[in-house]
Amino acid sequence: MENSNKQNALDTSTFLRVRKWYLLALAAIAITIILANLLIQSHLNSQLSDSRVINVAGFQRAFSQKLVKEILLLNETPSSQKKQHILAEIEKTLEVWKASHLGLQSGSIELNLPKENDSEILSLFKILDPHHKKMVGAVEKILSQKNISNSDFNSQKSILLENEREFLRLMNDIVNKYDSRSNSKLQNLKHKEYWLLALSLLILLLEIFFIFKPLSVQIRKTISNLMQSESKSVTKSKKIESLLIEKEKSLKELQELNFVIDNAALFASARADGSIVFISKKFLNLLSVEREQLSKPLSELLTTDEGQQRYLKEVLKNNRKNNIRNEEIQITTVNKDSFWLDISIIPMHQASKQQSILILCSDITERKQNQLKLEQLTQQNFEERMNQKRLQASQIVEGQEEERKRIAKDIHDGIGQMLTALRFNIESIDISNREKTVEKIAYLKGLTADLIKGVRTATFNLTPPELSDHGIFPALHKMTSELAKLTGKNILFENKIEENMRFNSLAETNIYRVTQEAVNNAIKYAESNYILVSIKFSNDILSIIIDDDGKGFNTSILGEVPKNNSDGGMGLFFMKERISYINGRLFINSILGKGTKVTINYKIQNKED
Repeated sequence: MENSNKQNALDTSTFLRVRKWYLLALAAIAITIILANLLIQSHLNSQLSDSRVINVAGFQRAFSQKLVKEILLLNETPSSQKKQHILAEIEKTLEVWKASHLGLQSGSIELNLPKENDSEILSLFKILDPHHKKMVGAVEKILSQKNISNSDFNSQKSILLENEREFLRLMNDIVNKYDSRSNSKLQNLKHKEYWLLALSLLILLLEIFFIFKPLSVQIRKTISNLMQSESKSVTKSKKIESLLIEKEKSLKELQELNFVIDNAALFASARADGSIVFISKKFLNLLSVEREQLSKPLSELLTTDEGQQRYLKEVLKNNRKNNIRNEEIQITTVNKDSFWLDISIIPMHQASKQQSILILCSDITERKQNQLKLEQLTQQNFEERMNQKRLQASQIVEGQEEERKRIAKDIHDGIGQMLTALRFNIESIDISNREKTVEKIAYLKGLTADLIKGVRTATFNLTPPELSDHGIFPALHKMTSELAKLTGKNILFENKIEENMRFNSLAETNIYRVTQEAVNNAIKYAESNYILVSIKFSNDILSIIIDDDGKGFNTSILGEVPKNNSDGGMGLFFMKERISYINGRLFINSILGKGTKVTINYKIQNKED
């Protein structure tokens, strides 16, 4: 005990000594930091004053040059109003120049200038003063005489010019002296900072050898003592551990009971034969059962349905192992009310080694009802989507049939009739009548040209070869140029993309068809002066714009159900469907009397070179 007290006293004295030296070292470092800060602040204040002086001295040179320049300008200005303005400027500049000259020597509170005490700089000012006074006198004489003669003006101007050069030279020497003095102060501050840095490093070295090193030795001894104490405590802890194991069993049962209380309002406990040990009041209210009826087995108490009773009895009977079982079960109470319960069956061990079970329940009736409603809504939405797809499919089939009828009509009415006329004219040629033969041959040539044009028009409305061979850009260019030739309309094409880009064939085909439909609509219905098809690409979005200056239309029809009639009411529907099929977007803007603008946007996923 006595040794322990001595050890504690020794440790205390050691730490007190280390703390004293550590505080002294910190105080020394703090003093050096404060001194360095004071020096720096003092130098900064001096530097601010020096910089102000150098700045004002530099302006003195500029003011002298400005005065001379304004005097010269005054002589060359014919306008009296401008002369008055120049005289006001000269008077203002002269006042600042004189005040600054005096402030640099004697100091000025107004200009924030200190009094100059440097004899060398003052001697330079003494040499400078005569030139300054002469220049000031010349300017003041010019200002005092409103109608000064040219000879007097030239005389004063000569005085200014004679003294200006010497003034500038001496002023340069003064500014250089100011700058040299400022640099000297800065070098002096650097030397002082180096000494303070060396002192700080010395203090840190002394701390390492006389504070941290002894302290580390003391800490090493303390850790050794702690390790010895730890080995003793491990032996004691083993004795305590056996007691804790027994307590953990009791604690486990308490934790299970806390779980029941904290997490379930519907709970019950049953013996191995199924008889009830305890059941919560809320559980009884849910089942509409009185406490006098608790003599029944738990399976019969939970539900009145015999099938459910047999299932619950089997579940409770088979769950006698050390695992928790979860079930979602529908029960029927004595009042014929139906509930869904989420049941957790937890085996429990009692001190008598007889096994019992704990029943934790949650009422999930509302969740089940919502789940059923969700399934019904999902089925309903699925059926609605299927009906919509069937309607769209039927409209697409009808549109394809209309397109076939249109192509057949174009071939029958155009190409077919021209072929028939061609045949009749060929058969009616009489070689013996040379003049009529020549006329018929000329007519046949024109008919043949019309026939070729009709065939080209019919084939052009089908898939063009440029689309598969070269891509969407050349195909659209070809389409606009061909339609311009065939219809005589002013159809323009503008491609703002420098390189030719390829996309997947499905996207190219649908974009081409939608653009073709938009251009054809403009040709048929717009009555426009021009149709412009422009292409641009930005931020991985391909944009194709079809713009015309036609009569426009009422955009309210865009929301109406499409009709398959001869007026082409299915066109807009198929344009939307095609763009939607490739995950693109279609915008249609139209103003009556001003024209229509159709914009196709397609987000690029994978570009093909």
